[in-house]
Amino acid sequence: MFKRNTSILKNILLILLGNTIYALAVTMFIIPNGLITGGTTGLALLFYHQANLPITAFVSVFNISMFILGAIFLGRSFALTTLISTFYYPFILGIFQKASFLGDMTSDHLLSTIYAGIMIGFSIGIVIKAGASTGGMDIPPLILNKKFGFSVSVVMYGLDFTILLSQMLFANKEQVLYGILLVFIYTVVLDKVLLLGQSKTQVKIVSEKYQEINQMIIQRLDRGSTLIHAETGYCHKDNLVVLTVISNRELSKLNNLVLSIDPKAFMIINRVNEVKGRGFTIEKYYIYPLC
Repeated sequence: MFKRNTSILKNILLILLGNTIYALAVTMFIIPNGLITGGTTGLALLFYHQANLPITAFVSVFNISMFILGAIFLGRSFALTTLISTFYYPFILGIFQKASFLGDMTSDHLLSTIYAGIMIGFSIGIVIKAGASTGGMDIPPLILNKKFGFSVSVVMYGLDFTILLSQMLFANKEQVLYGILLVFIYTVVLDKVLLLGQSKTQVKIVSEKYQEINQMIIQRLDRGSTLIHAETGYCHKDNLVVLTVISNRELSKLNNLVLSIDPKAFMIINRVNEVKGRGFTIEKYYIYPLC
């Protein structure tokens, strides 16, 4: 119960932090320099110029619609956490807008685009990792990711890019170019944040001393391993390949230990984006005596 409450509190703090950073990016770089962006705001600007719909009214209706969709497809807990963003973001944005010194950071459009992109990508990333969203156009990519496995960052980039191109109807070309760069930067940063801390290293080891290497991985590194039946291509000798997944920091130690056992060992090293299962996302347990 304590662990669950701690996890919920941690997620709420991440949601608040993410929305705070997002509001800072808008206050310090986007609004003062007249940058355009994608998302709900960009869509609202399009409808305002083409159909004379009030921006505030459009954003309110659109966010409520997306909130309902998120609740239906992504669950009640997602809806509750997204509700925090729905109310907290406008509140903190209003506070930052009253702090006039935040709008005097820089008048350089390129610098503003880069910093705004980094801050927005980071903020959206940590909110999504907390199991929520900043609302609005963040929700469709999450639904498509859950239902069809589409990349969140790619779908978000596609939607934002389309919205930006549509704003060419009323914005000048330079604004659109900066807007495209802004979306590209925060999409790349978002992708990196979503994978932060999840990537691992997969190692395949081909050696005649596979038994010693296998025991070393289990006993010295405290990692699991799998023995894969293989046949050498030249001499057609049956052999067992040791497969293990380790953290990135353990690679150097594993390499030294393997070479100390067999200096001629053949190692194939791959970076994997995410690993699920016992020892990583599920708590490991030990069986005694060892098989």
